[in-house]
Amino acid sequence: MSATPAAPTTQPRNSPARVILASLVGTTIEFYDFYVYATAAVLVFPHLFFPTGNETTALLASFATFGAAMLARPVGAIFFGHLGDRMGRKATLVASLLTMGVATFLIGVLPTHAQVGAWAAVLLLVMRLAQGFALGGEWSGAALVATENAPEDKRAWYGTFPQLGAPIGFIIANMLFYVINIALADPATPGQPSAAFLEWGWRIPFLFSAVMVIVGLWVRLKLVESQAFERAKQTGGVTRMPLAVAFRFHWKGLILGTFAMLATYVLFYLMTSYTLTYGTRPTDAEVPGAGYAYNSFILMLVFGVVFFGIFTLVSGPLADRFGRRRTLLVVTAGIALFGLLFVPMLGGGSTPMVMFFLALGFTLMGLTFGPMGAFLPEMFPTNVRYTGSAVAYNVSSILGAALAPIIAVWLWGLVDGSPLLVGLYLTAAALVTFVSLLLTKETKDVDIEA
Repeated sequence: MSATPAAPTTQPRNSPARVILASLVGTTIEFYDFYVYATAAVLVFPHLFFPTGNETTALLASFATFGAAMLARPVGAIFFGHLGDRMGRKATLVASLLTMGVATFLIGVLPTHAQVGAWAAVLLLVMRLAQGFALGGEWSGAALVATENAPEDKRAWYGTFPQLGAPIGFIIANMLFYVINIALADPATPGQPSAAFLEWGWRIPFLFSAVMVIVGLWVRLKLVESQAFERAKQTGGVTRMPLAVAFRFHWKGLILGTFAMLATYVLFYLMTSYTLTYGTRPTDAEVPGAGYAYNSFILMLVFGVVFFGIFTLVSGPLADRFGRRRTLLVVTAGIALFGLLFVPMLGGGSTPMVMFFLALGFTLMGLTFGPMGAFLPEMFPTNVRYTGSAVAYNVSSILGAALAPIIAVWLWGLVDGSPLLVGLYLTAAALVTFVSLLLTKETKDVDIEA
């Protein structure tokens, strides 16, 4: 009983720079891949994979494949969570990243509806499900790499770095689409995707993911396993069936963690997919939008996402000082109020007001998303931490992210193009999250070695 590891458990074996880079680079790639698909779901896939003859129907079909990935995420969470709690974080992170990279690259070479008919949509759906399966294991592993290697008083700060991959991935993906769209622009249709873009230009961001995956794999293969997991192995704490243990003994954490993420997910996808759709829809369309050219609105979105990145980092020190629960309660109340501003700000027709709306929404996004990198992992002990946090995070993706774009488009059409009901939908999701947080204990001082 006297034998102990040579280094104290509070000292990480990986250097801070290695931990930050490994947790950041993987999620950046994963979110880049997801955003590339999200952008293509608005600009490309309705035309090339779902040519129904009705603009709204084609968009809903495209968003259905976007949401289908969320259904695969809990399956990926169970699979990769099992591997992560049984075999370790490092090997599991490498496997999830490789799966995502291969699926994204293959989307870039898929035939379209004009070439193979309905099979094009089927193949796109299969690749999308593979993306969701991979992302189901990615986030939790990256969060665990950050938090299990962090000093006790800086876990939330370290936990913001995998979260930072979301805004960075968004900016890279959308700026790449922007540059390609500009390079292939057709003067006859200013502001809209050209024939060359729809024919082959849209494939470039998907193919480029292969380069990013190679870089990510190189970084992650240099990691060593966290001491929390190594100690669990040494003391016989690794369980054979993490999922069964999590559901039997930690079911409350699974439920509360799932609903604690709900408002984050709904806000996340409304601020990205829905605003891009609303912002670029012509004012004279059947369901009218704001009428911005794609190239103009994407720059407005990137402007907003900068606030996402800044306030993701700001949220870490706040959550370390004031606690995860208290910080999230305040931010969630802000999200509920923000949902009431969709009509006067997003639907008001003023460009400065729309930009302020985007900056405010993405600021709230950073403040709610950042602390989750520590909050969800801290809700579970080491032997089921990967599984528990991954299942909660990804089941919430079904309730929030999978349904958000579809519900938003449906609600948008009910009131002749007004975003009123979309905003109220966000407010309702925030109220559910607020109640869940009230029922959750503070995790700031938990022993992550347990």
